[in-house]
Formats: sequence, structure tokens, C-alpha cells
Amino acid sequence: MNRIWITGFRSYDLGIFNNKDPKLAIINFALNKLLTNAIYDNCNWLITGGQLGIEQWAIEEALRLKQTNFPDFQIALMTPFLDFGKNWQEGKRDKLTSLKQAVDFSSSVFASNYESPKQLQAYQEFMLNHTDRAIIFYDQEAESSRARFDYQAMKNYASNHNYPVMLIDLDRLQDYADEYQLEKSDYLE
Repeated sequence: MNRIWITGFRSYDLGIFNNKDPKLAIINFALNKLLTNAIYDNCNWLITGGQLGIEQWAIEEALRLKQTNFPDFQIALMTPFLDFGKNWQEGKRDKLTSLKQAVDFSSSVFASNYESPKQLQAYQEFMLNHTDRAIIFYDQEAESSRARFDYQAMKNYASNHNYPVMLIDLDRLQDYADEYQLEKSDYLE
């Protein structure tokens, strides 16, 4: 079994507040390329969380790939605790519920509601111990509290384990934007 964890920026970190934002097309393009390459590299599970942003977009892209080209690819949505997302706006909670129903497996690391920040650290440890590699959309120059902690946990874990971590920073996202524009213009010709 080969499992990948994809996480990173939250939607608000990138200033993306709706599905019509042109930046989202670039991120979905990047996620499609990364997931497709991972699948061709024998990855058979995406295991990620339900955070707004990269995690949910990765699930959506994996679901599209599963439906179109890779029906055997599996997707797991793991939340840190049972009441994850309870303070979100109704539409965002509904989307999380919908994604939980669409994936192959969904559960919470803790079978209890939020109690303390220690649950988030234990969640990171769970994700690292139950995946074989990671892709994180994060830029060290950007102000992103949660992604920063995930990136540091990945780096620390990778220093003692065979755990490749691919960093997709803002420069790499620009490369994907250029590639997207090139493919889009080739398609239109």
C-alpha cells in the first residue's frame, strides 16, 4: 500500500473565497498533475483532512480522477476530532459532510469532540504514521499558521524516516500557472 498526505494552504490564506476564483483553476491543475503522477508512481490512497482549501480541493480532484481514469484509487478523509468544522458557516459544513460521504473512508482520529491543541499534534503524528509521503502547498514567506506546523512536523518526521516531502511553494505554483496557460492556449489553437 502506498499512501500520500496532501495538505497546505487554507482557502483564506490564498484569498480564495469562492469556486469561481481563477486561482482555483491553477490549484486544481496542480493537484491533478500531482495526484496523477503519484498514482502512476503506485500510490493507491490519498489520506488527507477536511480543512477548507488544499485538503478539500485535493479530495475533489481525487474524486474526479477516480471517476474518470483511476477507479481503484482510494480516498480517506480524516478529521482530528468528531466536531471538526462545527463552527463553520452552514454551506462549508454541508460541503464537508458531502465530501465525507463521497470518499471511500472517513473517520476522526479522536472519537471525541475538541478538547485541546494536543489533539492537533496527535493528528499530525497519525497522518505521518499512516502515510508514506506528503505534498504540502506552503510557502515559508507566507503567513499561514496551520500549514507552517504541518510542514515543520513533516520535516522533523522525514529527518528520521524514509518520508519524502514535496513542497509546493508560491514559486512552484507560478510554474503550474505558466504550464496551465500554455496548455490552455495550445488547446484553443
